[in-house]
Amino acid sequence: MAREPIRTTQLGKPVPIPQTPEEARLDRVANPHPDTHYLARFTAPEFTTLCPVTGQPDFAHLVIDYVPAAWLVESKSLKLYLGAFRNQGAFHEDCTVRIGKDLAALLTPTWLRIGGYWYPRGGIPIDVFWQTGALPADVWAPDQGVAPYRGRG
Repeated sequence: MAREPIRTTQLGKPVPIPQTPEEARLDRVANPHPDTHYLARFTAPEFTTLCPVTGQPDFAHLVIDYVPAAWLVESKSLKLYLGAFRNQGAFHEDCTVRIGKDLAALLTPTWLRIGGYWYPRGGIPIDVFWQTGALPADVWAPDQGVAPYRGRG
């Protein structure tokens, strides 16, 4: 089986973190097993963005699970894309759903879910979840493994 050559814009090159998600470029590569359902997971335990009202930093633990079809997201481009939110003012719900939608548009996966486990703002943690469609019956998707926020006890 002939494989499509890897065509990325950032892999193997020094690339600064984009200043905004709009400036970021997500790259994709061909899935070497498009005939097999499997789950791929990315975890970003130190995701940061800014409160759009106060400008104060917000922190989240993101877990992205997807069942690839023809494409995989290239991990360096994903890291740079997520880093571009660092100076972006947006609500938790907006960031989480936007990331999920951007990845779904890029990859057209068989299935994708994102869990945004946000640390408290104003004393209230906010968890945001988004997914495309239904998980295929032949795929095991483990729990995302992030405990509910408990504070200091």
